[in-house]
Amino acid sequence: MFIEIGSKKKKEGLCMNNKYEFFIAGRARNKENILKICNILDKYNISYYCFLKNEDNWGYGNKSQTIEERQKEFESLGIKNDIVLNLFNTDLEGEKQSKNLLLVLPAGSSAHIESGIAYGLGKKCYAIGEYDVTDTLYNIFERIFKDENELEQFLSSYNK
Repeated sequence: MFIEIGSKKKKEGLCMNNKYEFFIAGRARNKENILKICNILDKYNISYYCFLKNEDNWGYGNKSQTIEERQKEFESLGIKNDIVLNLFNTDLEGEKQSKNLLLVLPAGSSAHIESGIAYGLGKKCYAIGEYDVTDTLYNIFERIFKDENELEQFLSSYNK
């Protein structure tokens, strides 16, 4: 089985030995914005792990469903369901193998937990987008980019 990470396909099992510059955290319902960020990283040839790039291998739903339909189907699975555990382990390994985290806002609780994990692992954390309210814990982010233009300006001079 092959999974897509960034703009490259790699054989499953081998891909987790690689290091990524960024782990993209967000929620599936924000797919359009997340994929815009992936395109920017691709433009600068910066490696990343993004859960949406593995969408065909999630093990539930189908391409004819809307994002909302797929999310509702996923949310109906039990927390210890094999599909849920497989996605958890795959995403967590991708996060461990990444140098930085980029949270795409708005994001759900899982993406915020991933941000906390990254911070706890000593990774640099960044966010992009507007947040609803000020929260002291948003200080884990080195920088919160207002929009894609600010992020792109940062990435254009990013040293890998």
